[in-house]
Amino acid sequence: MRYIIKNSVILIVLLFAFCKSNAGDRAKKQPDKNDTELSNVYSLAKRVLENRSNDFVFQLEKKANGKDFFEISKIGKKILIKGNNGVSLASGLNWYLKKYCNSQFTVIDQHIALPAILTQPLSPEVMYTKFNKRYFFNVCTFSYTMAWWDWKDWERQIDWMAMNGINFPLAITGQEAVWTEVYKALGLSQKQIDNFLVGPAYLPWSWMGNIDGLGGPLPKSWIEKHKVLEQKILKRERDLGMTPILQAFTGHVPESIKEIYPNAKLHQTGNWSAGFGGTYFLDPSDTLFQRIGKLFIQKQTEMYGTDHYYSADCFNEVNPDSNDPGFLSNMSRSVYKSMATADPKAVWVMQAWFLYYSIDNFWREPQVKALLGAVPNDKMIILDLWGEVHPVWKKQSAFYGKPWIWNVLQNFGGRTSMSGRLQDMATNLKDVLSSPDKGNFSGIGMAMEYFGNDPVVQEFVMNMVWEKDVPDVKQWIGNYVADRYGKKNEFARKAWQGMLETVYNSNKQTGTFLCERPGFYNSKLAYRTSPIPDYDNKILGEALDNLLKCSNQFKNLDTYQFDVVNLTRQYLSPLGYYWILQLKDAYDRRDLDRFLKIKAQFIELIKDFDVLLSTRKEYLLGRWISTAKKWGDTRSEKDLYEWNARNIITLWGEKCTEGQFDDLNNYAYKQWAGMFTSYHLVQWNKFFDEVETALKKNENWDRAPFLDSSCQWEKNWSSQKNIFPTKPQGDPIEVSKRMYQKYLSFIVKYSK
Repeated sequence: MRYIIKNSVILIVLLFAFCKSNAGDRAKKQPDKNDTELSNVYSLAKRVLENRSNDFVFQLEKKANGKDFFEISKIGKKILIKGNNGVSLASGLNWYLKKYCNSQFTVIDQHIALPAILTQPLSPEVMYTKFNKRYFFNVCTFSYTMAWWDWKDWERQIDWMAMNGINFPLAITGQEAVWTEVYKALGLSQKQIDNFLVGPAYLPWSWMGNIDGLGGPLPKSWIEKHKVLEQKILKRERDLGMTPILQAFTGHVPESIKEIYPNAKLHQTGNWSAGFGGTYFLDPSDTLFQRIGKLFIQKQTEMYGTDHYYSADCFNEVNPDSNDPGFLSNMSRSVYKSMATADPKAVWVMQAWFLYYSIDNFWREPQVKALLGAVPNDKMIILDLWGEVHPVWKKQSAFYGKPWIWNVLQNFGGRTSMSGRLQDMATNLKDVLSSPDKGNFSGIGMAMEYFGNDPVVQEFVMNMVWEKDVPDVKQWIGNYVADRYGKKNEFARKAWQGMLETVYNSNKQTGTFLCERPGFYNSKLAYRTSPIPDYDNKILGEALDNLLKCSNQFKNLDTYQFDVVNLTRQYLSPLGYYWILQLKDAYDRRDLDRFLKIKAQFIELIKDFDVLLSTRKEYLLGRWISTAKKWGDTRSEKDLYEWNARNIITLWGEKCTEGQFDDLNNYAYKQWAGMFTSYHLVQWNKFFDEVETALKKNENWDRAPFLDSSCQWEKNWSSQKNIFPTKPQGDPIEVSKRMYQKYLSFIVKYSK
């Protein structure tokens, strides 16, 4: 009897094991979405923590209230993180790293230093987010920040987004592949398509309808590679539980479409504010509009799938032909219909930048209500891009019932400056949360054109995704510093408090006059570099002094090295403005000796900027150009990409006719090693030579012919092929100390 029972038990165990094995095999053949999210979170943890990722256990768990959440607790000697999706789990990991380990994984760098035995929470810590949607990116970010990114760059970025709760990212890489297929299907020749598509550095302004052809033709290899890259991006974002936003048709078409469809109703926009000629838009009443819009969504879905959210910006810094509300209503209805015909679940995601940009001369209440009202409320989401400075929702009645997302913009053109008024960000978000007039407020986001220079801004804003209340800025900055360097330090705390009083209490992107087109300062002109700080540079100098006092303790930390170089660069920046005033005074007094003395200081400062910035990879022109060229398969492709990389950060456009200059010249200027000596110094030396000659001849210097020749030289520089270092050189801390001591007396003399 015992024998029978024993063998029965064995048989049952074997049958159970067999069934379990088959179930496992079936699961492998048909992977569960939950398994996909979990495996991707474990992979993310491995990339961030390497072997220490084994100390964490992740568990998917739904909550009855439907809100995104994570819970941190313990399981044995490990840390257990629960969450309702991959983004929540990754956010829980990031929360633990900051709150329990004084570690930090920012959008550009990281400081990870886990203790041998991880601190376990005394009781489970549960965090919910009040924001349904957490948006990230600006259309322009795909140029100024990410023009040359490969999968390695994107993989880290997606990790960071997941760890910061972002679930609603703009994902428009590879759109050129869709457009190519659409226009081929419509009968356009390859030459006509080539003349329409812009170069890699200019794609955002093609998507928004501002320019055609600039920087092209776009090689087939680029199109194919970025189609594959977008497929990887979307798969990873979706696997982590994000909802990517793709693109839709806005009406922007090649002028040559008239050759195929001579009866097409086209409208040419007025000149873009940058001085470019108008582009062509198809009339929304034309049946061809619906055909193209539907075809675009179909082709895009074949390539990239869909999550039913589509970005479409019809009026980026250009106004429609008519301000008639009926016309605007019909146009908006047609744009949405072209999406919905192909995808009945389509939701239009629209940047509200145009409502800020032309609010005083075009977009009044009747026009805005007509445009937005033509689309059902649940079929449109508005992105209030510059919410921390110019909250459009207040002037446009919270977008008349449409769901909308409050964003921080902070950086324009990828300009190298420390800026962003953190207190304004906190205050304006509080205003939204407490306002009875906030309408259908639905989320928080960031829409910077560049995010390579101020990681503190991204950390502050995205930290608010999970905080129960908007934090006190001074208290938050103390925690940020401890995470950034791994431990508290009184000098570091004072340094960041000084930055909080100055650069991070300013929305002005203060740069250096050294990066302007040479000439004497004219208070009536607007300068790209905003060379005059609106803060007390003396306080910023004290912050730098305090930060340098931490060098014995933190000198080997990558995060600390970046901060020191960045702050030194910012502190030295106003010297160019101070000295150009002194040069003008010497010129006016016809004091050649004094002019030559200040000129020598000016030139030495330009060279020293190159030396300082050469110590950090983030500030190397060579990396920007080399990563662009890596995308090329042939010499001609590499040359095209190098031209794009050089031109976008200097001349921007192509015009160099006598006495006429693109408005966007220097819009995306960079304080990078390589730029100072190869670009700015050459131009300044020419300026010095001409003014010196004028002084010796007792003549007046005329800037007009200088500008003409300067513009032509800039155009030629974009076509140069000189090589720049791609790896840092020198000790960032020692070089920063040397520069600080060298220029301290000059800056103190001129500071407020």
